[in-house]
Amino acid sequence: MERDHPIIRIEDLHFTYPKKKVEALKGINLEVEKGDFVAVIGPSLAGKSTLCMSLNGLVPHDTKGKKSGRVIVKGFDTADNRPYQLCSTVSMVFQDFEAQLFCTNAALDVAFGPENLGLPSEEIRRRVDECMEMVGLSGFQKREPSSLSGGEKQRLAIASALAFHSDILVLDEPTTDLDPVGKQMVIDVADSLRRDGDLTIICVEHEVEELIKANRIVLVVDGRIELDGTPSEILTKAALIKEKGVMPLGACELQAALGLEPTALRVDECVERLLSEGYRINKEKYNALVAAEKAREQRYGERVIRVEDVCFRYPDTARNAVDHVNLEVREGEFLAIMGQNGSGKTTLAKQLNGLLKKTSGKITVYGHEVETGIFNLSRYIGYVFQNPDHQIFAETIWDEVSFGPRNYKMPEDELKQSVQDALRAVDLEGREKEDPFSLTKGERQRVAIASVLAMKPKILILDEPTTGLDYKEQCGVMELLKSLNESGRTVIIITHTMWVASQYAHRAVIMNDSHVLMDGPVREVFANEEQLISLHLKPPQITQIGNRLGCTFTCVEDALEVLERGTENG
Repeated sequence: MERDHPIIRIEDLHFTYPKKKVEALKGINLEVEKGDFVAVIGPSLAGKSTLCMSLNGLVPHDTKGKKSGRVIVKGFDTADNRPYQLCSTVSMVFQDFEAQLFCTNAALDVAFGPENLGLPSEEIRRRVDECMEMVGLSGFQKREPSSLSGGEKQRLAIASALAFHSDILVLDEPTTDLDPVGKQMVIDVADSLRRDGDLTIICVEHEVEELIKANRIVLVVDGRIELDGTPSEILTKAALIKEKGVMPLGACELQAALGLEPTALRVDECVERLLSEGYRINKEKYNALVAAEKAREQRYGERVIRVEDVCFRYPDTARNAVDHVNLEVREGEFLAIMGQNGSGKTTLAKQLNGLLKKTSGKITVYGHEVETGIFNLSRYIGYVFQNPDHQIFAETIWDEVSFGPRNYKMPEDELKQSVQDALRAVDLEGREKEDPFSLTKGERQRVAIASVLAMKPKILILDEPTTGLDYKEQCGVMELLKSLNESGRTVIIITHTMWVASQYAHRAVIMNDSHVLMDGPVREVFANEEQLISLHLKPPQITQIGNRLGCTFTCVEDALEVLERGTENG
């Protein structure tokens, strides 16, 4: 056995998946010291997950392919040690976290690892309670994992990994389904464990704001390491990391857009920098932005959805998941429903098209009560699930997108035109014969959207449409929805991704504990920063910067429009 310093050493690692001509990893060399917090960033298909799986022996033992090079973890060569032999050294939270949950209650999922290590039952119980408390799931021990929200399932997967008490914790996009404060909590918990002991963390993330705590950031692109340095060295390269498919920090992007060398990573530092450079708000220009949004509201059409005093309770539960909610949506709106995990967002949305039947109250869509059934309502409302794989099943893109219109007995000529129009809208025209499951997640998301568009609904509801996508894919999906909205469709998204709501939605509805607590134009809602944070929602950096300067920015373009050097207008 070799010495365990550094704790991870990767030497010229190459890996190619079966039937693939292009290598997933192309000569990775990396050393990680004990106690490091290394954030791995990069676009989709860069090789990040493959790199993670090489650390616990899944590559090459359980993930077939051609491998060369060496991976040494705490002195063990992963080529000679299978994952079960490394589990007490390396624990991992997978990108597909639901695949890690298979027990009948949450406590059993967390206990599974320690039980297989042969630990005493008293120690297992202690670890279960400790780890579930760490991720905010105290009291959830007896809950069935299938009954949890997406974010709660992700927390449970993290608790299950923490229960191993391993030397190295590998987190492959561990916060995709968490609300903003929940995201920060997970990173804080991992970082505190690292600081309090000897835990080494490797964390793959698309959103970089939480990664400022890392002591090192590695940018992986096309199977290679392109950048490796401290957060200050990497995240200040705003234009470069954006070009590589990673969302830059709002503070750094704004500084670069203003022609300043990005030096400030945090909100308060950026505000101080802007003021020292003489930047001030031109209030006339800011008032013009607000007036344009007010004018847009006046152009909305008729009321298309009306929710009146609606309640919903899941079987065998003691309280309502949606409790006396009232809501109206007008034609042409772009609405974001937001809230912390388990607040009732998805439960409310699924009642709008009859996927769930309300317990009490009344819901009408274009004047029709939802009791008319999903089949009839789908002519008005198209619903895209959080995970596109939950609604994709056909062998070709054409068969998938044409399935709905065929069920409606749409005439063949009209069906062909409708499918072609839908594929053109999502930029998949010409790929009709491809297998949907061979596509990237972003492309599968587009297939799911196209399959809904082909039925020509007037309203689109999308549950977390950007989850698991890299920055370029997120922008692609949201620009598509923006275009569909501008062409006349009403769009409703359920999202935790604050910059998505800020930049694209017109209106924000904030749910908490089964109720609607806030409802208004995005700019007005996001101005209430303290209240949002108390509801587990933290506005994006660019919005926080604006709030501290005396106005509310929804995107960098807002800031560029109203910030002027030396202006004391208003």
